[in-house]
Amino acid sequence: MLLDGETFDLVQHIDTVLAAVAGHELEPVINPELMQSVLEIATPVCHTTGEIADQLRRIRGYVIGVARDQGMRVGSAGTHPFSLFERQRITAKDRSRALVDQMQYVARRELIFGLHIHVAVDDAEKAIKVVNGLLPQLGPLLALSASSPFWRGEPTGLRSSRQMIFAAFPRSGPPPRFESYSDYAEVVGQLEKTGCIADYTHIWWDIRLHPRLGTIEIRICDAITRLEDVVAVVAATGRRNRIPIMQLIRRTLKEVEPHARELGSERELEGIEEILRGGNGADRQLRVFNANRDIVEVVSEIANATEVAAAAAPAAAK
Repeated sequence: MLLDGETFDLVQHIDTVLAAVAGHELEPVINPELMQSVLEIATPVCHTTGEIADQLRRIRGYVIGVARDQGMRVGSAGTHPFSLFERQRITAKDRSRALVDQMQYVARRELIFGLHIHVAVDDAEKAIKVVNGLLPQLGPLLALSASSPFWRGEPTGLRSSRQMIFAAFPRSGPPPRFESYSDYAEVVGQLEKTGCIADYTHIWWDIRLHPRLGTIEIRICDAITRLEDVVAVVAATGRRNRIPIMQLIRRTLKEVEPHARELGSERELEGIEEILRGGNGADRQLRVFNANRDIVEVVSEIANATEVAAAAAPAAAK
């Protein structure tokens, strides 16, 4: 989120940021999104969670510095607590304009922000099995990442308001369980033949295959404020019964510990336990709000927490 440095409202200045980063080595990983108050950052391919942490710290730190030079702040959360979608401008990207033309109100209302995690899988049939295996973990991943308890200035009673807002999109939510890659390809092919979608990237399931990149893409997570929480949640994706979600998460942690050791992600995975003890992003926002009912202070806390870990990042090369 691009924030006014004083009011903490969203500002429509993505073009200003893109102009400032033009020619910089990090320019390719900083991109516009649907609305002009939003920017997307993407790490290069990383092989360890340590690499992910370093890259995120570097990219976040650079973007935060660019924004501050322009009188802005940067914040990461699943929704902006009080900004209104009616006041946002759509970016000039052809895909964004086409989406709004097709989806109308549903797309214009999509003032929400998510974390997408790509995991490389080297075989199509294996990818289907991985997606099916991860379906029971989507709820825990959302619970860990939830950071959108406010919408239009009001507490919604939900930890992830973003999930409910995005549910208005077609082809969203959890995917069906596919028996094989050919089963998946048949469904996608039928959607394309009937004109429902231009290609598979217009399927917005909580987890989906991304054949062009050779990955599965986990899309259920809210955008996460604290960098260390981002890395912890990513580490938890390396590898039921109706039970309390915290118990399920702790059980899953036990199951993935051997894989975390193999991948060198043990330290990062410890961050999950910290989230369970101290609460997720939504819990922190609600604590700030309940202290004095000041919604602007909530956004200030989001910006401060977004910036704190990135402050230690070395300056990116010019």
